[in-house]
Amino acid sequence: MAISEDLSLTGKIALVTGASQGIGRAVALRLAAEGATVALAARNESKLKEVAAEIAAGGGAAETFVLDVANEESIKAGAKAVLARFGRIDVLVNNAGITRDNLLLRMKRSDWDDVLETNLTGTFLLTQAVIGAMMKARFGRIINVSSVVGRMGQAGQANYAASKAGLIGFTKSLARELASRGVTANVVAPGYIESPMTAVLDEKQNQTILSHIPLGRIGSDTDVAHAVAFLASPGAGYITGHVLDVNGGMYMG
Repeated sequence: MAISEDLSLTGKIALVTGASQGIGRAVALRLAAEGATVALAARNESKLKEVAAEIAAGGGAAETFVLDVANEESIKAGAKAVLARFGRIDVLVNNAGITRDNLLLRMKRSDWDDVLETNLTGTFLLTQAVIGAMMKARFGRIINVSSVVGRMGQAGQANYAASKAGLIGFTKSLARELASRGVTANVVAPGYIESPMTAVLDEKQNQTILSHIPLGRIGSDTDVAHAVAFLASPGAGYITGHVLDVNGGMYMG
């Protein structure tokens, strides 16, 4: 049930990448709870079906689309399939991403290329594939999921930080290009969030991270989902080109 009309997404079509787990799954559940019909996109179809079933059990609506954001043909085919099914995409959440961590001195070129191709180029290609329909409808919400690492950097993550910082510049440029057509473009930049990506950290690493977070806790995927839902909502209609930090105060920019 929607909290208020200002947050309601009833009647909207939302496409969420990386929707099979973690932040993407939480975002999909939240948007569905606010009334959106959600196109769930990721590589793992079985996991997507589990999320779709979870949404349906809660009274929401969702359909699955296999899409690999590291593959241009898959992106084009996926976007075409969603548009063919629903006729439009009102909300695009570019969330899918990968890491290939290593110190720069030891980083392989393939690790650099894979992260940039997935996290940044994939977002560019999918956004490009759907903005025509948004511009024609004179309405759209584009929300790109960056990271605190893209705001402040992180040793051992030069590739990831570059991709996530690139998303911020990309989004601000989009915001300027699309504003006259009623399309907003914003960024959500999560801090350290409980997810499959952070599950590999040991206790010492977790404690080190916590010492830098004023709120004193690791974030949850629902913290991020709430922020995404707000930026997708009617209540955020006068916000564009903004970076919404969801990091417990770890970075204050």
